[in-house]
Order: sequence, then C-alpha cells, then structure tokens
Amino acid sequence: MTARTVVIAVALWLVLFTNGAFFKHVSEVYPLVGGNILFVFSLGIVLFSVTLIVLTLLSSRHTIKPALITLLLVTSATAYFMDAYDVVIDSHMIQNLLETNVKESTDLLSLKQLLYTIVLGVIPSFIVYRIKIIPMSLKETLIDKAKVILTALVVALVVIFAFSKYYTSFFREHKPLRYYANPAYYLYSIGHYVQETFSHPYSGLAPIGEDAKITGSDQPRKLIVLVVGEAVRWDHFGLNNYERDTTPLLRKEDIINFTQFTSCGTETAVSVPCMFSSFGREGYDKEKAKHTENVLDVLKRAGVNILWRDNNSNSKGVADRVTYEDYQTPKNNTICDEECRDEGMLVGLKEYIEAHPKGDILIVLHQMGNHGPAYYKRYSKAFEKYTPVCKTNQLEQCSKEEITNAYDNTILYTDTFLTKVIDFLKGNDEKFATGMFYLSDHGESLGENGLYLHGFPYNIAPEAQKHVPAVMWFGKQFNIDKAKIATFAKEPQTQDSLFHTLLGYLEVNTTIYQPELDLLHVGR
Repeated sequence: MTARTVVIAVALWLVLFTNGAFFKHVSEVYPLVGGNILFVFSLGIVLFSVTLIVLTLLSSRHTIKPALITLLLVTSATAYFMDAYDVVIDSHMIQNLLETNVKESTDLLSLKQLLYTIVLGVIPSFIVYRIKIIPMSLKETLIDKAKVILTALVVALVVIFAFSKYYTSFFREHKPLRYYANPAYYLYSIGHYVQETFSHPYSGLAPIGEDAKITGSDQPRKLIVLVVGEAVRWDHFGLNNYERDTTPLLRKEDIINFTQFTSCGTETAVSVPCMFSSFGREGYDKEKAKHTENVLDVLKRAGVNILWRDNNSNSKGVADRVTYEDYQTPKNNTICDEECRDEGMLVGLKEYIEAHPKGDILIVLHQMGNHGPAYYKRYSKAFEKYTPVCKTNQLEQCSKEEITNAYDNTILYTDTFLTKVIDFLKGNDEKFATGMFYLSDHGESLGENGLYLHGFPYNIAPEAQKHVPAVMWFGKQFNIDKAKIATFAKEPQTQDSLFHTLLGYLEVNTTIYQPELDLLHVGR
C-alpha cells in the first residue's frame, strides 16, 4: 500500500471508532432530526479531514509506522477515558497524567480499558506494522503530502461553507464540543503543554516576602494544622445542609464553616500550587509559580517550623524546600491495610513538636481523601454506613446511588480524621495557641450529565468540581473573634485567600501580606 492509503485508513478508523464522546455531545446539542442529521454527518467529514491533515504532517517516510502505531495506542486510551468518565484531555490533564504516580494509575486500570486498547489500538497497530508500504522518493513524498493536505483542506472548507449556518453557532457558541475531538484536541493540548513548559521567561527561584518577620512577642506559640483535602464537593459535606449527615463529629465541635468557598482549579496539579502561591487564580501560571517562592518559603524565612506530611501523590512542588514526609508508604505510615490511611499522618506529631521547643509550628497534612474513581478503597469497613457501594473503578457500571454511597462513606472517614486532628490540638492547648484549617483542593463530579471525577476545563467545569468545603477550628488560647469570622464565612471566598490567611494565622508581617485576603483579619 502507499503511505497515503495507510494514513487515510488510520484517519478513518480514528474518526469512526474513537470519537464516541465527540458525537455523543454533538448530538445532545444538535439532536438527530431534520437538517441536523446532515450537519452531524458533515462534522464527521470535517473531523476526518482535520485528522488526515494532522496524521499526514506527523508521518514521514521513515517514521510513518511508529507515528501511526503510537497515535493508535494513545488515542485508544484517550477514547476509553472520554467515553467512561466524560473527561477532556487539555493541557492541565496532560500535566495530571505526567504527575500521576503508579498507585493512582493502578486505580484507573480495568478490563474495559484493556479491551479498548486491544480492539482500538493493538489490533489496528498490528495491521499497520504488517503492511508493506510502497517506497517513494523524497520529492514524490512531499508532492503526495501536499496533494493530501490540500485536498483535505478544500473538502473541509467546502463542507463548512455549505453548512455555514450551523458552523457559525458551532464555533461561536459551542466551543466545548471541540474539546472531545480525538486525537486532534489532545495533540493540540500536548503542544500547548510543551510550549507552556519550555517556552517561558522564568528561571531560578524568585524570592518573595524577604522582609518577613513575626510581630510582637509571639506568645503563646502557635501550633497550626492545615489539612488539604482531596476531591470533596461542598454539597456532600454534612455541615452544608446535605440530606445525609456525613460530618456528625465535626457538628459537635466549635467549627466555623465557610459555605461559599471556591477552588483555584479543578485538579490537584493546579489547585495545590495555586493556593499556596501569591498569584491567585487569575494570575496563576504553572511555570511562574514553579520559579517563585510560595507562602511556606515566606513562613520558613520568618522562623516558623514547617512539616508537610503527604498521603496523596506529592506536594506538587509546594513543599520542595521544607521538611517533607511521604505517608503513602508503610515505612512511615503505621496505619495501613488495603492502603495507607490519612489518620496515620497523626502518629508521631507529638514527638515532632517536642523536637522543636522554639518558634511557631505549621503542620500540613495532605489527604488521600475522596480520590476517585475507587472511592470504596478510601475508607475501612467500619465507615461503610451507606450501602450498597460501588466496588469498581468503572463508575459507569454502577448506579448513581452506589457511587454516591461510596463517596459519602469516604467523607464520613474524613469527618473522623478531622476530629482526631482537633483532639490532637486540644491536647496541646495549654502550651500553644492552636488552630486547624481544612479545605478541599477541588470538588468532584459523580455522574451528573454523564460527567465523572474532576479536571474539566475551569471555565466550563460544573459547580460540583469548583465549590469546596472549608472549615476552621480554634483552641482556647487563640485570640480571635470567632463570631465575626463566622459571619464573614457566609460570604463568597476563594483559595486565593490561603496565602495571606497563613501569614495571618502565624502573625507574620511582610509587605506582600494583603489583609483583605486574610480570612482571619475581620476577627482580630
């Protein structure tokens, strides 16, 4: 076969069999009746033309087989995740994939994914591998490529012009539909990620808050625990008038509940470094944040003792310059069964405090929390209050009730964990002014409109992925007007406030501090 024939065949295969999510969403916006049928068919032609152009550009005389085989294998995998979880593969999702550890990856493996890979990826790849491609000279190859690209471009333009009324609304009003074009959009996202990562003006590590110092006598010493939750949505947190009381123990504590708290991103890889940076959501840039100190650096410079314990993948670079301990391993975490539990991060904290007799202390606990899709693994059997539960990572195989039950049981476990954090702080109330601040990094979709997990592009992400729970608790020596903060907590807040709130918690004075973004400022 000629190279052109092979490329056309692969492009047709990809359009017909790996774009189920794309055509599903298109048909929801343009129901298959009347003229819409012809328009959807025309979209298939345009998608084929675009895919053909991309494949033609990516393949050369010597790389055509490796390039097409790689595309078939990767596209089969993206098709599975798009069909199963309704996710889109944008540059942030590419970052998530590169930063995901082995444990998180294994949670996503399934028989259905294997079938997708074999049927849509391995089998056609084997066929491509076995085909004998007719050799052509460089000149013939370039001419042939030009013909293919020009023809595909003309066909796409003619079709778009013929259905211009439809395409006007498609391009202007339904931009998210293009996010599901496979492989075109994930290839664009890879290019965007590479550009963001390697084409930026930042280098080294820019210092901030170099004038940071603790004001006053700093007595009593502060002991603050910041708990960074994982994938907890606001409306399933019992304190927020959820129909189930998933936070029965926190309800008994003197808690300040922030009811309108929104995240900086819809995935850990964005939300965590963003909330600890000084830039806020609107000013956040991955590379800029990576090459700039964060609030932990400022606190450390002011003399605060900082410990980060992580039962999640990692700190996403936030804790690179402070004491960091990995609690996903039984080597450090003494409470492990099917997996290592969040409460294991509390073991040994007393010894850490005793080893630091001077200065304030900030302890950051990064939870595994509600990390999906295997919610049933995130808690022990004792917390399985709501049944039946979804006991697979293939959420599409479970009912909405089963998914919700497993998810809510995990919040019950977090309720117990946070209460144990409070009990630990109460045990240190005589020596320290103690406080706890809990906030989830982002929310989670549980099948609403066919959407699962998180990581959807922020501007079109559902509220469930952005609206997160946040609570505070203060010990008896912490000098603060809790009534004023409780009133303030009913107003809209964002994770932009964390940077300045931590400075406020530990009474660090620096010119970078903005009191209007400090959640404690109204209570001083």
